[in-house]
Amino acid sequence: MTEASKGVIVVISPLVASANGREAAFGRLQLFGVCLVIANVYVDGFNLYYGCLKDTPYRWLDLSKLCEIYLPSHRINRIRYFTAPLMFRNENPGQRQRQQTYLQALQTIPNLSIHYGYFLTSNVSMRLAHPPTGGQQTAVVVKSEEKGTDVNIATHLIFDAFDGDCDMAVVISNDSDLATPIQMVRERFGMTVGVLNPHRKPSKMLLGNASFYRHIRRGPLSASQFLDRMQDADGAFTKPPGW
Repeated sequence: MTEASKGVIVVISPLVASANGREAAFGRLQLFGVCLVIANVYVDGFNLYYGCLKDTPYRWLDLSKLCEIYLPSHRINRIRYFTAPLMFRNENPGQRQRQQTYLQALQTIPNLSIHYGYFLTSNVSMRLAHPPTGGQQTAVVVKSEEKGTDVNIATHLIFDAFDGDCDMAVVISNDSDLATPIQMVRERFGMTVGVLNPHRKPSKMLLGNASFYRHIRRGPLSASQFLDRMQDADGAFTKPPGW
């Protein structure tokens, strides 16, 4: 289908994944002869935070800007951010509020949605790393585990591929549990699925199953910061102190 308007020709040409599994996907938008790939981005929030944001000046991260830097020739259809609400901790009482403020900033990005898992807390007996000779070998500790993120990412990744929601998917994580859904989407739908790794060391499972694999660097993080003072429908808010 072509449309001519004021000398500009726009060509929309759907592509179908061939039987030999070439990585095409479901559509391309061609403008001035440049092929714009429609991409969805799936962000493992805690994996990103602990991989390259914790204890850095880059925590006030604008994910839309980061995606534009790493995918400059793509049109970002949607960004899905996966996290879990933090619980109040006496040793870090401001942690939950800082997270809420950051989520408020993320919600100013029009094409971003937030998907929540949850934390499971239990008392478990664990072996001491260096038990005293003849003394107690174990200790009861409070163990908190974040649940749901990997399953939620896998579910949305597969469903979006099935719905033809994008040409390409990019996963921001280093979680090897995502290797199988990435492999399935590539093989079943002929889609390109890339990985942006927040950690220094690569996951061999992801490295072996992704269409492409890149590390997130400090330069793009520094260039992808929200403004210190922001505004949404509820009013003005600012970057958390110390961030």
